[in-house]
Amino acid sequence: MAAPDVNTVAADQDPAILTAMAQLFGPDGRADPYTPARVLREAGPIHMTPIGHHVLTRYEDCAAVLSTTAWSHAEEAGMMHPTVTPETAADELPTSFLWMEPPDHTRLRNLVTKGFTPRMVTRLRPRIEELTEQLVDKALEAGEFDLIEFIAYPLPLIIACELIGVPPEAYEQVHQWSQDLARGFDHDYTLPEESLKARSAASRGFMNYFRELLNERRVNPTDDLLSVLSQVEDRGDVLTEQELLATCITTFVAGHETTANLVGTGMLRLLREPGQVELLRARPELVAVTPDELLRLEPSVQITTRAATRPITVAGHDFEKGEGVVVLINSANHDDAAFTNPDRTDVTRYSDPKNPAKKHLGFSLGIHYCLGAPLALLEMEVLLEVLLRKVGAMELLSENPPFKPNVVIRGLESLQVGFKPA
Repeated sequence: MAAPDVNTVAADQDPAILTAMAQLFGPDGRADPYTPARVLREAGPIHMTPIGHHVLTRYEDCAAVLSTTAWSHAEEAGMMHPTVTPETAADELPTSFLWMEPPDHTRLRNLVTKGFTPRMVTRLRPRIEELTEQLVDKALEAGEFDLIEFIAYPLPLIIACELIGVPPEAYEQVHQWSQDLARGFDHDYTLPEESLKARSAASRGFMNYFRELLNERRVNPTDDLLSVLSQVEDRGDVLTEQELLATCITTFVAGHETTANLVGTGMLRLLREPGQVELLRARPELVAVTPDELLRLEPSVQITTRAATRPITVAGHDFEKGEGVVVLINSANHDDAAFTNPDRTDVTRYSDPKNPAKKHLGFSLGIHYCLGAPLALLEMEVLLEVLLRKVGAMELLSENPPFKPNVVIRGLESLQVGFKPA
């Protein structure tokens, strides 16, 4: 999909809407994307960006687009990454089935699911508990520390590495590649040249590294995900080497970066509202549902895209086949038409099975619902359990912690806190 001609769009838009878009997609929107998102949402269900993309702001429309195959995710590269050509896509942005549609998406996801079953996730719980206790103990020894450095990144990084089969000596390198790839999911027009080069280098580095690991596993298979994926088969269908490598990269980045961001921004929310922490102490059964509320409030993936697979109408606008739309997950998750007091942290929101809150869009919906959602929620749940048991007082030491420049995959750069033992 070719990028629109910026000279032919958005010439007559309301200045307030253009200002809100500049704030939402610009560097000033990282700390608070929700205020400009609210301006857009209240102004209307759909808007046009200055570079010619329609933007959906309200939950009902966003959920409708994400939940149906009438909208394809396969066009994201064309919409967001015009510098990447079809010939270079496999090396520049190896996303596996993330940007595919049926039947290829169905084939690959079914194969990958065989190596990523609920049983595998459940088996990880003791290890997640052990690692979390170690990280929290280290943090308590420090007293004052950067929660991103001490907990938010190490926890999902180590679990993802152990799950896939990456040895400890490579942790630092794959972590850097992961961050460079996550930055590279932003629109190419917004990325400086060094970020585009870093994305390309990270993609190639990941491919070469996992290819070497794969060759080792073919000779000496273990019980890690790389070995399992290399052997999965369904009625004679197997993953090609390119598909397997791209799947490992997607699984690693999605399972590592987004979970780290959930831990960081989720803890920031709780630290700013100590009453909710005390409620968790009083009602520990709420810990299991709190990660969903934190992800609703602070979705790690803030926006996504879709393209119409046929003529279709959404938010009162008629889309032709192939026409794209940007889904504002950050806006939809804060829509008061879908959620009561949507900007308020409420750890009880998802606790009543008889009157369930609407499903948030932090993991998407439909066939592209996040395969790693159970693992991300489990890691956050275990962390909360350990913190409530081991930490008596948690203090936020910086009222305005810095965020990374990322728009699509949003997260904190650092979070200075103080912990005291229970």
